Amino acid sequence: MFRYIDIRSYFTKVGFAFRALKSPNFRLFFYGQIVSLMGTFIQNLALGWLVYRITNSPFLLGAVGFAGQIPSLILTPIAGVYADRVNRRMVLIGAQSLSMLMAFTLAILYFTQAIQIWHIIAIATINGIALAFDTPFRHAFLIEMVGDRDLLQNAIALNSTLINSARFIGPTIGGVLISWLEEGWCFLINGVSFLAVIASLLSMKIAPLNRRHHKGSILQELAEGLQYSYRNKHIRYLLMLVTAIGFLGLPFQVFLPVFARDILGGSAQTLGFLTGSLGAGALLGAFFLASRKGIGALPGIILGTSLTFGLGLMAFSLSTIPVVSIGLIFVTGFGMIVQFAATNTLLQHVVEDDKRGRVVSLYGMSFMGITPLGSLLLGSISPVIGVQITLTLTGLTCFLAAIAFGSKYQYIKASVKRNV
Repeated sequence: MFRYIDIRSYFTKVGFAFRALKSPNFRLFFYGQIVSLMGTFIQNLALGWLVYRITNSPFLLGAVGFAGQIPSLILTPIAGVYADRVNRRMVLIGAQSLSMLMAFTLAILYFTQAIQIWHIIAIATINGIALAFDTPFRHAFLIEMVGDRDLLQNAIALNSTLINSARFIGPTIGGVLISWLEEGWCFLINGVSFLAVIASLLSMKIAPLNRRHHKGSILQELAEGLQYSYRNKHIRYLLMLVTAIGFLGLPFQVFLPVFARDILGGSAQTLGFLTGSLGAGALLGAFFLASRKGIGALPGIILGTSLTFGLGLMAFSLSTIPVVSIGLIFVTGFGMIVQFAATNTLLQHVVEDDKRGRVVSLYGMSFMGITPLGSLLLGSISPVIGVQITLTLTGLTCFLAAIAFGSKYQYIKASVKRNV
């Protein structure tokens, strides 16, 4: 016999997963970011392919990744202090505009045949400066956009859905564009795509947010945020985990061109499939979080997906079969995004409002600022021991970091239950 399917119940559940879109401001941001992030991931793939095509150097791949993310290590904590002080929307508009200018600059340099590796490193550094401000301001701005704390968890999950929808679709489009046209068209498309998110930010109607008066200096308030994060064991344990995985785990993404061409024997389209599969797994993870209600299960979810990420990365690093690699990186992407998005949700739930910018800046620094150091380290040792062995060891280290987090799991779980 056929089971009765309640179609209305199904669509109710789907609608629940998108409930933050009830907010007009968040809805504007959501649709603007869909376009902009698509262009960003098209450019990211094209840039990695271009660097490896003209240099044949895994080290320079790591160096470009380092240049694009090292500003976050220095600037993100300072940006977090300002995110608790100044107009978050205007800073976001400025950061997006700077990134748009850099994309057009890349396109001009490419089409005039003047582009060199130092141009790419310089532009990656400037983009990194923009991103260092964009990350804490965007996360802290979510509460202003949605205007309802009950929608915050879903907004965070949908923001992850946005990123990973683009991560899934953008690289696939980028691989096709590189095969049919040239990398320069990817840079041009990305520049145009920024107009969508800038227009959405300009169109929002944001209620003034009551902020406490800040009497201390930037360094004093930065120190206050660091002390607050260390003394709060919730925040400390969560940041330690994402910092460990951000340092050694996340740099694997800059080596995907090496896997696509040298280990799997493929082309730019193979790279697109790998990056797209990574994004598809992350997208499924984001939908998984968006459909959940409440935070009680988040500590267990963070632990489980951290273990999944470590195991998935180890298995992917050892595979030499394209179909198997695509499947394994899907699992790795799922573990990666669920762990980071669930951590963000839990942090935003426990943090005090007047310290939100500083705490989310530390969260952002854990993967935006720490990751480039890992990229540089892995880029340096991979020519000596090989890319596959390098990523096997990093996957193992991430797995061990998750086990260490598991030793604090019962404390975090009990504390969350007291706060639910």
